[in-house]
Amino acid sequence: AERLLRLRALLNGRITSIRQPNSLIIGSWNIRHFDGGRLRLNESMHYIAEIIDHFDICAIQEVKDIASMDRLMRLLGPNWTYFINDSSGSGRGNYERMAFAYNRNRVFFRNLIGEMVFPKGALPGDEQIGRTPFFAAFQAGWFRFTLCSTHIVFEEKENRPLRQDEIRVIAAELTRRAKDTDEVHIMLGDMNIETLADPGGKALLENGFTVSPLPPSSLDGKKAYDQIAFTGPADVNNLLRADIIPWHEAVYPLTEAASYVAMSTDPAAATQPEGVYPKTEKAFSSWRTHEISDHLPVWIEIRTDFSNSYLQETVGLKPGK
Repeated sequence: AERLLRLRALLNGRITSIRQPNSLIIGSWNIRHFDGGRLRLNESMHYIAEIIDHFDICAIQEVKDIASMDRLMRLLGPNWTYFINDSSGSGRGNYERMAFAYNRNRVFFRNLIGEMVFPKGALPGDEQIGRTPFFAAFQAGWFRFTLCSTHIVFEEKENRPLRQDEIRVIAAELTRRAKDTDEVHIMLGDMNIETLADPGGKALLENGFTVSPLPPSSLDGKKAYDQIAFTGPADVNNLLRADIIPWHEAVYPLTEAASYVAMSTDPAAATQPEGVYPKTEKAFSSWRTHEISDHLPVWIEIRTDFSNSYLQETVGLKPGK
């Protein structure tokens, strides 16, 4: 409870206390192996749910088990629901899925959902994207948009699609769809680029995407792995803010490693079954990435009420128009 209060204070300062009325908070988070091995502690799941509950909609990458999403929904409550795609299979797909979790009080689904596939020759070796991009259409207020969640390949091998190859074909297709539908398309997720100066970052910009000005999303604060970018009839003035959630400042901070080790190694001090916490301070840093993630969540705030602009345009119309 103490740590949740600390996390809530952080989230209040980053989001709640300064968000504007009639806005939308779109989040994206690669939650490490969610849950592909040892199940996370109930404690950790509460922290994850608390963070996601401060978004209106969140794209989640690296989902390994559908039951983990159901577990998350039970904590978020009945106003939250989710969609999840099929497993990407072995090899580069790593048996991963992607999910969209959203608050039905803030966002509604527009009945379009699917996975993106590409024609022969789009990628080297006639391959598909390692983890199939997952898209769905939503609306919040006046704002109609399509999200495309991605987890771009990290390990690159000779004669196989590279990071920039995957980003390029996805971005080009989304740009085409945005023009055809006259609707904002948002590409978001773990793109595994270090900076926008990388070939992968350039592939976004060269295909006409506006990239949100996000801080780095790696725990060390150095790499811009996770991005949120948009294309289509998007007015950049409607992008209000872009930020990360540095959860590691509030829960499982490195400064508290010794206290967690003490609870794991001293049965008299244990508040959970013995062994759930790491037994050494050295192991704590890696352990917490499996309990929460090795990525920080990224998010943007977008204005969704365009009624004043619409009325002003209507007033300015000439008779008969």
